[in-house]
Amino acid sequence: MAEPAEDRAGDLADDRALLGRTSTAERVADILRTRVAEGRFPPGTRLSEDGIGGALGISRNTLREAFRLLTHERILVHELNRGVFVRVLDAGDVADIYRTRRLVECAVVRGLGRPPFALDGLAAAVAEGEGAARAGDWNGVSTANIHFHRALVALAGSARTDELMRGVLAELRLALHLVDDPRALHEPFLARNREILGALRAGERGTAERLLARYLDDSRDRVADACARAAGARG
Repeated sequence: MAEPAEDRAGDLADDRALLGRTSTAERVADILRTRVAEGRFPPGTRLSEDGIGGALGISRNTLREAFRLLTHERILVHELNRGVFVRVLDAGDVADIYRTRRLVECAVVRGLGRPPFALDGLAAAVAEGEGAARAGDWNGVSTANIHFHRALVALAGSARTDELMRGVLAELRLALHLVDDPRALHEPFLARNREILGALRAGERGTAERLLARYLDDSRDRVADACARAAGARG
């Protein structure tokens, strides 16, 4: 397991304002889930109660409840006498994540109704990814890709679906951290994101769904292979 992440916890103080006056474990869990999804807490990181609790200005009990919620979501894991860690995924986890993504994301596209669709969020994520690629920031490309798929699911206008996919995509980010060549993984999907956006702009839901289904299958295979190689290296 990686070393404690006190140095990663300090900038959580910037998120203290998100808690407002009604600090709850659910709000804390949402902040930590977002940080995992953005890659700030990589797989294997031990989460320091003192560091995170101090940065957010919350009680130990509130933080432990947030940890419990994220453990239930399979984002964190508690190890007896060692502490709480960000999970390390295996190929079986990846297959299950992509099965869920295919069910949800393709259904969202299929159920969009009549065009035009509200695509500003998708367009912004495509531009974000292309800008990060030009800068050689492949972690930024990965983050932009997560934003793309969150914006895609948001087209359903369902708070429940958004909440489900926040957890699924945060868990996916755990697998992406195991990829040894992020450019090789993410670069081909930049053009495919733009292709899906183009199909939706043209009102072609069926085309967009077919593109998305193939996209998710290809991504699953690449990520699962990376996880298998990482597991072999750990062994």
